[in-house]
Amino acid sequence: MPPTFDMSLIQRGARLRRSPYFDATLAAGCRSYTVYNHMFLPTRYDDLHAEYEKLLNGVTVWDVSVERQVEITGPDAFEFTNLLTPRDLSKCAVGQGKYVLIGADDGGIVNDPVLLRLGENHFWLALADSDVLLYAKGVALNSGLDVHICEPDVSPMQVQGPKSKEVVRRLFGDDVLKLRYYWFLQTDLDGIPVVVTRTGWSGEVGYEIYLRDGSRGVELWDRVMEAGRDLGISPTGPSDIRRIEAGILNYGIDMTLDNNPYEVGLGWQVDHDQEGDFIGREALARIAAEGPKRKLAGVEIGGDPLDLNMTRWPVQQGGREIGVVTSAVHSPRLGRNIGYAMVPTAAAEPGTRLSVTTPDGERDATVVPRPFVDPNKEIPKS
Repeated sequence: MPPTFDMSLIQRGARLRRSPYFDATLAAGCRSYTVYNHMFLPTRYDDLHAEYEKLLNGVTVWDVSVERQVEITGPDAFEFTNLLTPRDLSKCAVGQGKYVLIGADDGGIVNDPVLLRLGENHFWLALADSDVLLYAKGVALNSGLDVHICEPDVSPMQVQGPKSKEVVRRLFGDDVLKLRYYWFLQTDLDGIPVVVTRTGWSGEVGYEIYLRDGSRGVELWDRVMEAGRDLGISPTGPSDIRRIEAGILNYGIDMTLDNNPYEVGLGWQVDHDQEGDFIGREALARIAAEGPKRKLAGVEIGGDPLDLNMTRWPVQQGGREIGVVTSAVHSPRLGRNIGYAMVPTAAAEPGTRLSVTTPDGERDATVVPRPFVDPNKEIPKS
């Protein structure tokens, strides 16, 4: 049987990397890939609504090896890593993870990785789509700090959905069920070295399995699929429907280097009173004092169901263009089109009436609170 997807449609030569799970994803019938962090990211095996339903009601597997790791070690690794992020890492214990921002000197957002603290001076940053390895090496060059920065042989996959707990229990035993949200354990699966975290990019209960030996990717994939076979486990791509419902932001779309944490609702990430210094401290203090000039607001967009937007859509108020929709999609459970719009702060108040230019014409929109579903994250913490 020929491959479901013709890789020559998006690849020329061997420059783009394939994950340790790549052959397994192709054999499983992946229909499309995109390029993310210079690697192939599987994006779809089935209809996007069908994958959404599998995530909500069952258990899904997603190859996220594109979350390329930056590893920071050395005598000054804590001080250096704390310098990269405005979040106070003295509050992060060994064995714990944190969602963090990597900051620029003007307060901009370089990346929003999940950080894992494997030792007192041993950190991983699981990256969104930007070159933090190069940025970190540049910061280290004249920092005077003794650190070693590299990309380790680490390749995560996500196991997400209400039946994910049973899958990981079968693989790793009852102890894995004791993990609290954003904590992890280092273990192995019959000699396959892994780190298992209580994290995910889905808004559902879930885990990530970080493979520490890239030569065993297909072997690990097959073991995970076998453990969930009778539970209807399915490989999927990212569920943009579910992550927008959950208020999860996508770096490069909903926030970029041109945005600061206060614009995108992540001001809680900035610990101004911490003892350690961090890049952008003065700029972020000034922005916090003055208040952001624009904000990423939740919006409901009227009309028939919308497909996920492929470009940023113009937003108008009173006949004048004031911003853009960054992400939008139809939520089956809510029965509404939902998304995010970057608009002036005054227009980000709930109840504000706007209009959005979609590919099929102008539509009315209303600013609403976000996230749209489960604002206290009770589902992923359950």
